[in-house]
Amino acid sequence: MPDSAATTDELVFLPLGGCGEIGMNLNAYGYGPPHDRRWIIVDVGVTFGGMDTPGVDLICADPAYLVGETIEAVFLTHAHEDHIGAIGLLYPMLRTKAPIYATPFTAELVRGKMLERGVDTRLLKTISLEATVKAGPFSVRYVTLTHSIPEPNALAIDTPAGLILHTGDWKIDPEPLVGAKTDIAGLTALGDRGVLAMVCDSTNVFENGEAGSEDTVRKGLIDLIAKQTGAVAVTTFASNVARVKSIIEAANLAGRDVCLVGRSMHKITDAAKSVGILPANLEFVDESEAGYLPPENILYLCTGSQGEANAALTRIARGDHRNVSLSENDTVIFSSRLIPGNETSVYALQNSLAEQGIRIITPRMIPEPIHVSGHPCRDELRRMYQWVRPQVAIPVHGERRHIMEHAAYAKSLQVKSALMPRNGSLIRLAPGEPEIVDEVPSGRLLLDGARLVPEAAEGLIQRRRLSVSGLIMATVCLDESGAVVDGPVIAVKGLSESDGRVADESLEPLDEAAARALEGIKRRDRHDDEVIEKVVGRALRKACEAEFGIRPLIEVIVLRS
Repeated sequence: MPDSAATTDELVFLPLGGCGEIGMNLNAYGYGPPHDRRWIIVDVGVTFGGMDTPGVDLICADPAYLVGETIEAVFLTHAHEDHIGAIGLLYPMLRTKAPIYATPFTAELVRGKMLERGVDTRLLKTISLEATVKAGPFSVRYVTLTHSIPEPNALAIDTPAGLILHTGDWKIDPEPLVGAKTDIAGLTALGDRGVLAMVCDSTNVFENGEAGSEDTVRKGLIDLIAKQTGAVAVTTFASNVARVKSIIEAANLAGRDVCLVGRSMHKITDAAKSVGILPANLEFVDESEAGYLPPENILYLCTGSQGEANAALTRIARGDHRNVSLSENDTVIFSSRLIPGNETSVYALQNSLAEQGIRIITPRMIPEPIHVSGHPCRDELRRMYQWVRPQVAIPVHGERRHIMEHAAYAKSLQVKSALMPRNGSLIRLAPGEPEIVDEVPSGRLLLDGARLVPEAAEGLIQRRRLSVSGLIMATVCLDESGAVVDGPVIAVKGLSESDGRVADESLEPLDEAAARALEGIKRRDRHDDEVIEKVVGRALRKACEAEFGIRPLIEVIVLRS
């Protein structure tokens, strides 16, 4: 007879991305016996490379644990890159033909990502707002929320073991400008039924009060833009269609035509027009024509609020944008927040603009509200917990400090228990008391050129070392007897003296160290390339540390004549 404990159906939650960081969301829910679970996946997002990942633009969660599992469906909550950006990259790895469900605006953007990566778009299923989808033992209903992008949804996930609410990203905006208001009645009805667990956004848990409404931003932008003289450029997150709409309205009221600058601005507005969120006949001034208009009659709506190197505003600031330029006494308005980690690039961008005599306006500089967050502050979290009344709180979408604070705050709101997952935490929600029962393999995959590679890939490790400490190459040529024919010849990259270059005399200690090391190798050992590489490499490392104070990457090349 089989062990009954081993065949008990369990309901589990598994975050593989988005716990311990803000971004790169990938979540899974499983139901069934441990050896034969059926899964749904919620969101498949990316985060972005930084100074510690040279040459890498996109990073996503490693889905290896789910490969080969029975996946019933993929559900996407909304269209931000940290929730949909890895669909084209990771879906083929899952070895599944599971349908991908998304509401119209999200589906419009996901379709392009699938086409770009060669994923069959017939797998993408566009569903209506508030739709219910049956997927194996799961029944998933989309619940309307508000956020900083059109069509944000929570997922009410019904299972034989209980009801889960997965919030995705959200806030409570009383006047969202685009889309419906938060479905308070629907959330309260879920609470009346009984919610086993709520998996919830933690981004703004340290912020008191409420995030604020896009309607207040609209009014602030109308007032601010009306006061400006000269050309105006406004930079914001392209995905915030409500903000884009407000900027267009403010420009028109001030007698300015709008020119979209940046690929993402065109992509997002095209998607919004195609699904009816923006008017289909909405027209913009082409970049090539905008410069002919009087400066007081033009507004440039730009990408690049985070100082991204190749974004529109950065190229304008550098003076290498092919169509758009700004002059002294023009104005750049940042209708955005500074994302932690982007300080260096944003301040460099703003300083570059300031040096050209361009006026810069950020949300902290003026009384008019020109930006609000898309995530819930503490008062909004409190209201959500009052509506939903879950037995268990499971904070996600945050760094470790966010998740720990959110768990403590939920318990202060009389939630029975709160769990604090990390990426890879396998949480059994039922039967029994919810708890973390295992830690499964998890990690990151980095898009290095056209290939996804593990974050511990040797090439990436070497590239980091090269970016920090440079490279020394030593080439030596030996004959069949092990006698030195030529070398060692030393070449360096990334090392310099105070005048910015490496003088030949500075390399003499390296030459001497390599030559002594080679001479010290017994003739019989010179037939072993690994011995030569190890001995000469060690000598060069010590000499370089003594001469330059750094430990660079060492490459020893052995040639045979």
